[in-house]
Amino acid sequence: MSLGIRAMELLCSRLCHDLVGPLGAINNGVELLDEGGDAGDEALDLIAGSAETATARLRLYRLALGAAGGQSLSAADARGALEGWFRGGKVRLEWLVQSAPSAPGLLKLALLAALLAEESLPRGGTITVSSGEKDIAVRGMGAGCALRPEMAPALAGQVAESDLGPRSILSHVTPLLAAAYGLDISFDTVPAGEVVFRLHPAKG
Repeated sequence: MSLGIRAMELLCSRLCHDLVGPLGAINNGVELLDEGGDAGDEALDLIAGSAETATARLRLYRLALGAAGGQSLSAADARGALEGWFRGGKVRLEWLVQSAPSAPGLLKLALLAALLAEESLPRGGTITVSSGEKDIAVRGMGAGCALRPEMAPALAGQVAESDLGPRSILSHVTPLLAAAYGLDISFDTVPAGEVVFRLHPAKG
C-alpha cells in the first residue's frame, strides 16, 4: 500500500473532522457546568452522549485503519464498532455476519465499506452487512442513495493524489488497503436507491 503525503494529510484531516464535533460538545457541557444554574443535568447528558460518540468513532477508526483491525478482528468486534458508530443517527445497521470469513482483512475493510455506504445515504437508511465463506457484501439502501460524484473515480484509482479532497479520501484509501490484504473491492449502484460494495479475495 502506498499513501503519499497529501493523502495522509487528508486522512488525518478526516479523522480530526469526525472527532471535533463530539469533543467540542463535551467542552460546551463543561462550560455549562462551570456556569452553574439549572443546567447541570443537561450538561451531564451532553457530556456523556458526546463522549460516547467520540469513543465510538475512535474505536471504529482504530479497527478500520490501525493495526488493531488486522487478522484478529472478530465479527463481534466489527459489529460492535459499527453499532456504536451508527447509534442515534439516521442509519440503521443490519448485521448478518455470524462468524468472521476466512480471508484476512475482510472485516476490517467491511468497516470502511460501511462508512462509504453511509456517505451514499444523504437522507439516512439501512446498511446491511452479509457474508459468505470468503466474501462480504455491504449494502446501503435509502431514499436518494447514490455514490457521490467524487467517490467512483477515487475507488477506481482514477484520481490523482493532488486532486483528492476530504470527501474522496476514504474512497481512495479503501481499495489501497484492500490490495494490501490481497482483496478486491467492487461496487454497484441500483437506480431504486441502493448501493452495494463487495469485498472478496483478489483473483491471482
